[in-house]
Amino acid sequence: MVLQIQAPAKFNRFLAVLGRRPDGFHDLELVTTVLDGVADLTDTLSAEPAEGLSLAISGPTGAGLVADETNLVLRAWRLLEGAAGRPLPARLSLLKRIPHGAGLGGGSSDAAAALRLGNRLFDLGLPDGDLLGMAAQLGSDVPLFLLGGTVLGLGRGERVFPLRPVPLEPLLLVHPGLHVSTPSVYRALQAVGYPPPSPLPSQPAGQTPPWRNDLTDAALRVCPALAEVRDALLGTGGEPLLCGSGSCWAARYHLPALRDAAAQALGTSHPAWGLWRT
Repeated sequence: MVLQIQAPAKFNRFLAVLGRRPDGFHDLELVTTVLDGVADLTDTLSAEPAEGLSLAISGPTGAGLVADETNLVLRAWRLLEGAAGRPLPARLSLLKRIPHGAGLGGGSSDAAAALRLGNRLFDLGLPDGDLLGMAAQLGSDVPLFLLGGTVLGLGRGERVFPLRPVPLEPLLLVHPGLHVSTPSVYRALQAVGYPPPSPLPSQPAGQTPPWRNDLTDAALRVCPALAEVRDALLGTGGEPLLCGSGSCWAARYHLPALRDAAAQALGTSHPAWGLWRT
């Protein structure tokens, strides 16, 4: 019996850095939407019982990823084995479509998918609270994918709370093929200067959170080539926002037709860039 689960990308429309903690991490406040339904930005994880545990990686963005014990999918599976108190031998197959190092949470989404899939494949019956605890051990972005929809993240981002749905404007996501290291961006915050701590204001019903990413200046310092994408999106009339720590950008437009025209223009002028419409 083969089971399959989808692992979608995510988009942070609000990311505030509230300060550096004594443990070296940063206190954040985030509003994140899981991009369900964007097929080209969704990984697929499949599993079937086997004699041992293995992971195979394929897909258009799978090159260079390793299927060893450092992989988040296998790390998630090992946590499930610890909770179950026994081995969970399975043949895992991961089809990668989300670009790596783009700020779209691909690895974190894969880990959350592994937790859900293993729990289901072996009928472990682990409650959501247990899965969320494991997710927080794996990484700050992993818990939000277990909730799905629109999520408020606090702490390092691992403390998650469901929010009412926030409709997304017509968006164009652009990936220039660059890889940006998240730890290097956080280290660069000290060099560029911490932004004034400004948490999310109260949001009346029907109001959308601000369009903000406090990591932008640090990411541009680490990878100056990101500015070319930002400027290209500005040139199409879009309002660009860096996705997480980069390297993907999202730009919002007033109308779908304007977004579509921008996608056509950038596809012609920068054919090597990945473009996705939401």
